Parts: sequence; C-alpha cells; structure tokens
Amino acid sequence: MDFQESISNQTGVSLTLAKHVFSTEVKGNTNMVFSPLSIHVVLGLIAAGSDGPTRDQLLSFLKSKSSDELNSLSSQLVDVAVEVADQVNQWAEKETSGLIKEILPADSVDSATKLIFANALYFKGAWDEKFDASVTKESEFHLLNGTSIQVPFMTSKKKQYVKAFDGFKVLGLPYKQGEDRRRFSMYFFLPDTNDGLPALVEKVSSESQFLERHLPYQKVGVGEFRIPKFKVSFGFEASNVLKGLGLVLPFSGDGLTEMVDSPVSSNLHVSSIFHKSFIEVNEEGTEAAAAAATAGVIKLRALMVEEKIDFVADHPYFFLIREDATGVEEEEEEDEEEEEEEEEEEEEEEEEEEEEVIRRRRKMKE
Repeated sequence: MDFQESISNQTGVSLTLAKHVFSTEVKGNTNMVFSPLSIHVVLGLIAAGSDGPTRDQLLSFLKSKSSDELNSLSSQLVDVAVEVADQVNQWAEKETSGLIKEILPADSVDSATKLIFANALYFKGAWDEKFDASVTKESEFHLLNGTSIQVPFMTSKKKQYVKAFDGFKVLGLPYKQGEDRRRFSMYFFLPDTNDGLPALVEKVSSESQFLERHLPYQKVGVGEFRIPKFKVSFGFEASNVLKGLGLVLPFSGDGLTEMVDSPVSSNLHVSSIFHKSFIEVNEEGTEAAAAAATAGVIKLRALMVEEKIDFVADHPYFFLIREDATGVEEEEEEDEEEEEEEEEEEEEEEEEEEEEVIRRRRKMKE
C-alpha cells in the first residue's frame, strides 16, 4: 500500500468515527471536538501488540495490511493505580501545553489495570491572513433546537477560499507555513439550512472521496462573511463507539498476547479508551490539543474569479484541520510558486484595470 492510499484510508476511518461520535456522544446543543488521529494512533499501538483474530480485526478496521503500517508500539506497565492515573494526566497536560489537564478520570484505574496506552497531539497555527480583532462583533448564532445565542463573529473583506456546492458551502483558511514542507488549513463545512448539519455529516462520511472532491481551490470575493470565534473542550469514552462500528475483539478475549512478555499477557484486553480534545479559534489562529488513553488539516493557491459568495457561519457547521501537502513532489512545489507569481501579476493587472475605469468615469463627468 502506497503512502497516499494509507492517507486516504485514514481519512475514511476518521470521517466514519466522526459521524458515529456525533450521532452517539453529542447530546442536545453540545459542541463537539475530537481528534480521529489521536484514536487512530492508540488503536495502532494496540494492533502492534495483538495477534490472531484480534489483530486482523484491528487492521481491517484501520484499513491497513499489516501492523508495520501503523504507529510503533508504546506501552506502560503499572503497579499503583492512583499514582499511575496522576502520572498519565500530568504527562497529557505537559504534552498539550496545559490545554488538557485530565484525560483519565479518577476511577478509571484500579488494581486490575495491567496496561495503559497514551498519546497526545498539540497543534498551534497562525492564520496566513489574520483577522482584525477591532471589527469582531457579537451576533446571533442559531442552534439546532431553534433557539439562538450571542457569540463573537470574526469578519474580513478580503478574498477567501470559498466554494458553494449543492446544499452547503466550504471555506478554507490557510495557516502560515512553518519551516518544513507541511501546509495546514482549517476547513469549515456549512450547510445552507440551520438544521442541515446531521445530513451533511452523513454525506461527508458516506460518500467515497467526498472530502477530496469538495475543497475550495479558488480564492473568490466574498459578500457577507462571518465565522465564529470559539473555544471548545469535549471528552468521551470511545469503546462503545468502536464496538458499534464492529471493533469488538480488542475489548474481550485474549488477543493482546504480543503486548508484554509477562504471564498476565494471556488475559490482556482493552477495557476503556478515554479521549479528550480542546480547540480555540480566534483572530490570530488556532490552538488545539487532543489526548487519548486506553485503561486528525493545505495552503491553497488562488485563481481569479469574479463571483462573490456569502459565507455566514451563524448556524451549526463542522470543521476540520488538515495537512494537505503530504506527498507533494518538488516539481509540484515549483509549479505552485509559478502559479503564485501568476496570481500576483493578475491581481496587479486587475487593479490597473479598475484604476483605468475610474479615470474614464471622471473624464465622462468632466
């Protein structure tokens, strides 16, 4: 399996997880944020330490052919339950720069706990084009139950990566590129109707290659443009979601025989998977963290178009952070640089044309 196919498979697993978490774990008007990648890493750790039918089921669920394609094994054997829970929580707090202070609930580790897996993700990105905080204003946000609340909305008059599709629109906000080749963006998927989020989530997670076919690659003029400034924290226990998707063997039986070289390995199984995520989006950019324990974002190039599109995220939507430059060849990067130069030339020509139109109008008035 090549790298691009692995990425595509991981995306498919992530969207399936997102749909089921949304449908089973979100109650009422609760905001949800979680990292499928974080859960994917933990399941990869478990797969690396399993064998037989348990490993086969994990690999099938993760759409991988072998455990070598997954993340390397990381495990910790524990002795004192309360001390271990504290240590894992301290580790998660450190690895997420203080954004997640507790991943393991106080009663999640007891004397029967033999093994804990843990992983943490941290992301902080500055927008390629920051928002002006002085024009951020509160306005109504319409909830799924028909009520509304006041939330701060960021806005801009600059051209944006937006595209309208049948029943929804997609916005891409690029982050500044760091020193490496990776390029990240946050994508907002906004249904046209206030109650359209459940149907949109179902469509995104059910149609093959949906995400890849519905990303905005052109920068367009916007009419009314507003997106919320927000901070969300969300946690849940993921085992029921995974069992509902058919992943049952790791939670029963004795398939984790390759996990540790110990007499207890014959009785090892997964009891719980705790996941917690945090994200903050403001005028400067995004700060996000995710952690999981057992006891997921492209700078786009613009082409000139004239049509203006409204993008007002004043009702439920979903977003994701994606790294889309993975696997890009050097030649393609050079092509992108040429495209960027052409874009700048086109913008200059457009400005000159606008100035010429203004001059002609003035002459006609005279």
